[in-house]
Amino acid sequence: MAKPQPQMKRIEREQLPDNMKRGWDQATELTGDATFVEVSGNNPAVYEWYFKDFYKKLFYSGRFEKTLVELVRLRLANLHGCAFCNKGDTVHALESGVSQDQINALNNYENGPFTSREKGALELADQMVLTNTQGTLDSPLYKKLKLDFSDGELYELGMIMAVLIGVAKFTFVFDLVEKEDYCQF
Repeated sequence: MAKPQPQMKRIEREQLPDNMKRGWDQATELTGDATFVEVSGNNPAVYEWYFKDFYKKLFYSGRFEKTLVELVRLRLANLHGCAFCNKGDTVHALESGVSQDQINALNNYENGPFTSREKGALELADQMVLTNTQGTLDSPLYKKLKLDFSDGELYELGMIMAVLIGVAKFTFVFDLVEKEDYCQF
């Protein structure tokens, strides 16, 4: 795996605002790389929006079980091939209560130790993933999801996935994260 080599300048840890220094420390501890945080230092307000507004107000809003959103995030990271995300998201998933057995079964979630709701969310993630250019919320999937989700929940879950996917594409294009050998980007 090649380390990220972004075109944009990196802001050294000592020059980052305090909240970003904490982010730098966490990224380095979890993944061994803080390129994302260093390049984000070029615009601390956007970095703060991402963590304060997206993660705190939407991703971790409490409207979904933490394990559900963590499973979805890890599934997307696995499929996209983001090594940085896979490392950090695995730790966060385990901390949120996702079991190692569930993590090991993500590639075969249909037969894994997941609730119907989790399986539905993971199937939706498979439709949303960047590598599925023909992904769709067709009638059979929608009917299946409606057994466990309201339309409002589906909209919110889709928006969470959309932000995660958009950020994944951004980090790949800007070369901000280490990629798995199988990563298509």
